[in-house]
Amino acid sequence: MNIAIIGTGYVGLVTGVCLSEIGHDVTCLDINSEKVEMLKKGISPIYEPGLEELMVKNTEAGRLKFTDSHIIGLKDKDVVYIAVGTPQAEDGSANLSYIFKAARDIGQNITRDVTVVTKSTVPLGTNYKVRELVMANLQDNYLVEAVSNPEFLREGSAVHDSFNGDRIVIGADNAEAANIIEEINKPFGLPILKTTISSAEMIKYAANAFLATKISFINEIANLSEKVGANVSEVAEGMGQDARIGRQFLNAGIGYGGSCFPKDTHALVKISQDHGHDFHLLKSVIQINETQKTRLVNKAKERLGSLEGKRIALLGLAFKPETDDMREAASIVVSQQLVEEGAEVVGYDPIAVENAKKILPEEVIYAEQIEDAIKEADAVFILTDWKEIVEKALLMSGLFMEEPIVFDGRNCYSAEEAQKLHVEYISIGREAVLPAGEKEQESILAASF
Repeated sequence: MNIAIIGTGYVGLVTGVCLSEIGHDVTCLDINSEKVEMLKKGISPIYEPGLEELMVKNTEAGRLKFTDSHIIGLKDKDVVYIAVGTPQAEDGSANLSYIFKAARDIGQNITRDVTVVTKSTVPLGTNYKVRELVMANLQDNYLVEAVSNPEFLREGSAVHDSFNGDRIVIGADNAEAANIIEEINKPFGLPILKTTISSAEMIKYAANAFLATKISFINEIANLSEKVGANVSEVAEGMGQDARIGRQFLNAGIGYGGSCFPKDTHALVKISQDHGHDFHLLKSVIQINETQKTRLVNKAKERLGSLEGKRIALLGLAFKPETDDMREAASIVVSQQLVEEGAEVVGYDPIAVENAKKILPEEVIYAEQIEDAIKEADAVFILTDWKEIVEKALLMSGLFMEEPIVFDGRNCYSAEEAQKLHVEYISIGREAVLPAGEKEQESILAASF
C-alpha cells in the first residue's frame, strides 16, 4: 500500500516506521520543517527503544520518507493516517483543532480515492466529522471513506507492542474500507477485531479508563493497607492470581501519568457530561490519582518534620521508564511541593533531564550521575523505576548518605533488601523498614564489593 501518515509524534512516527517495516511504502508528513530534516537524517525526536534503528533501516530501503509538504506527502496515496495530537482543553475535552486541520489538508491535497484512518484518540463521532471535512474540501470528485484504528501502544515499548500487541481494532461502517485496513495490518500477525466506528472510538477510551481505574484502586488499597498493617505487594499478588483480575496494573505507587491516561480519563468524563451521564467512578479515579502524587512528600514531612533546607534527591523524572516523556509525570507535582516547602531539590534521570528542565521548577538542580544526586542528600525519593535506578538507588544510599532514608514511590525493593543495606525505607502500602545494625551494615557493604 502507498500510505501517508500525518503527524510524527509518538503514535505517528511509530506507526509509520512499523508499517514500512512490514513492507508498505510510507510517507510521514509533519509541518515542522526542522523536525522533518532531523528525521531525514535518521534522528528520532523522541526516545523510544528500537525506533531509530528501524527508522534508518527503512529509510535506506526506500520504504520510508519524510516531508513537510502536503502536496508531496498526499499525492497518489491509497490510505492516509491522521496521528496528530489531541491535547486536553481547559474543560477536560480533547482539543480537535489539529485533527480537523489535518482533515481539511487531506481534502485539499489528495489526488485519488482515499481511505482516511484516524489513529489519534478522539471523542465519539469525530471520525464522521473528519470524513465530512475531507469531502467538503475536495478539489475533485474523489471517494472518501473513514476508519477508526485506535492505537494501544505503551511508551517505552511501542515498537515491541506494534509487533506483539493483543489486538488491532478496525472501526468502519463500510466493509470495503475495513478490509483495506485489515490487509494493511495482516503482516503484523495480530488478532483483528472489526467494529463500528463508534465502538472503536469507545474501545480506546474504555480501555485506558479501565487501566487507570485499576491503578487508582490498588493505590487506595495501599493507603488502607498502611492503616491496617497489611502489605499491598502481597495483596496485589493474591489478587493478581485470580484469572478474572490479573496481575498487570496492580503495582501500588504514586499514580499514573503520561500522554494517555490523564488526558483520556478527563476526556471520557467530558464526553459523559455532554451526553447527560455522570461518570462518578471515573471522577473518583482522577481525584485519587491526583492525591496519590502527594503521598511521598506527605510521608517525608511526617518523618522529617519541616523540609525547609533539606536536600532531596529525586531519582527518575519521566512519567515511566524507557521514555523521556514528562507529560503528567509525578516529578512535576513532587518537585513543586518540595520547592514550596523550602527544600533543595536535585533531580536525576538517565534520559529525560532536558525535557524536565522545561517543566520542573527553575529551582531544581540536576545531577549527571545518580551518585551525585544521592551524595549529601537528606532523603532520596524514587519516582521512576528505571533499571539503573532500581539497581543502584538503595545500595548507593547506604554508601553515600550519613543517615540513609529512601522514600520509594514505586515499591522497588523488599523489606529484606532495605534491612540488609542499613537503609530506612518508606514505601507505598507497606510497613516502613528500619535500618539494620552498624556491624551488619559494614559486613554487607564490604561483601557487595
